[in-house]
Amino acid sequence: MGTLYYGDNLDILKRYIKDESIDLVYLDPPFNSAQNYNAFFHEKDGTDAASQIHAFEDTWHWDIETKKAYDAVTEQPGKVSDVMQAFYTFLGGNDMMAYLTMMSSRLVELRRVLKPTGSLYLHCDPTASHYLKLLCDAIMGKENFQNEIIWKRTGSHGGAKRWGPIHDIILYYTKTDAAKWNRVFQDYDEKYLDDFYRFEDEKGRYRLVTLTGAGTRTGDSGAPWRNVNPTKSGRHWAVPSYALKPLATPAELEKMTTQEKLDLLDASDLIYWPPKGEVPQQKRFLDDGEGVQIQDIITDIQAISSQAKERLGYPTQKPVALLERIIQASSNPGDVVLDPFCGCGTTIDAAEKLGRDWIGIDVTQLAISLIKNRLQDTYGNRLIFESSSRRESAPSSSSEKSQSGLTSLSLYTSY
Repeated sequence: MGTLYYGDNLDILKRYIKDESIDLVYLDPPFNSAQNYNAFFHEKDGTDAASQIHAFEDTWHWDIETKKAYDAVTEQPGKVSDVMQAFYTFLGGNDMMAYLTMMSSRLVELRRVLKPTGSLYLHCDPTASHYLKLLCDAIMGKENFQNEIIWKRTGSHGGAKRWGPIHDIILYYTKTDAAKWNRVFQDYDEKYLDDFYRFEDEKGRYRLVTLTGAGTRTGDSGAPWRNVNPTKSGRHWAVPSYALKPLATPAELEKMTTQEKLDLLDASDLIYWPPKGEVPQQKRFLDDGEGVQIQDIITDIQAISSQAKERLGYPTQKPVALLERIIQASSNPGDVVLDPFCGCGTTIDAAEKLGRDWIGIDVTQLAISLIKNRLQDTYGNRLIFESSSRRESAPSSSSEKSQSGLTSLSLYTSY
């Protein structure tokens, strides 16, 4: 089940999203890149339509209304006020300060709606990531900062008089130390396989792993096996438990000596005896591995190409695989995922696919229409749409003055 809201996300968060009701927040706000984005609509033959629909203006200006918003943030004593005043002392009343003012009030609300087990992922670029990191430290707590994730979004980019900019940044915070975390694995890249899984037999491709650990022992882990004495080289036997699990029950393994465990591995053809030398090693087969645990540098998910099937023509569209990885890592099926700048709905699509409930908010009718069409194309009759509209007070942001009402669109999954 999910709900789409059309309107100012700050207003919607305050009015409709309850305290501690959200499991995961992902936001990909405008980057303050001082440029206007337009969404292109394509004809059936793939060419651009003659008309373009303005998606949003990624430009923030310091004006009277922004100053009022800044005053509202800083009049409440605390770390958020302190860091915003420090920004103003350093930056003055400029466009970056306007951007940070807009973000501060929304991040405060996003922390409010997060459950104690919840997480927040803030997608940004180097234009403002350093300021946003300090702002999130103040709002979320610097002790709850977990990662600065680097997403390599393109292979190369020309840079006149500078290094080519090819990455985005995702700041990962938890609300508390009780946040949900699931181990997610990605495939090994080919270079890693070529470097490490260099051996192969009738069972498949494998790498060699040491069967000893540093330091000597006086028990059976330090005793010789098959005429190999690890103590002579200042080591001891360290039989990997994961390799033994498929071979015997926990009760059986508990009764075995280290030497009997090594015999079990050898009888299962899981030990490599080198032609030269006497120290055996374990065979770790590629098919037995889960892959590599997700790392804070993402290089295996490419940006959406011009020919990609998922491409919608929305200017800041992110690949659904990126959102799937984040959602899998920090939420469980049935949890609620919130995207307050949902754009063309990639977060919503990924959440629906993975069995999460979701809430999306966007200030443009274009985004709401794109998301509805996207979900209908992908899930068809599984979704039941219900819409409602209500008049609200005028939005507080000058960039949102044209939006005078709020529309919510609820979608129910029917299996």
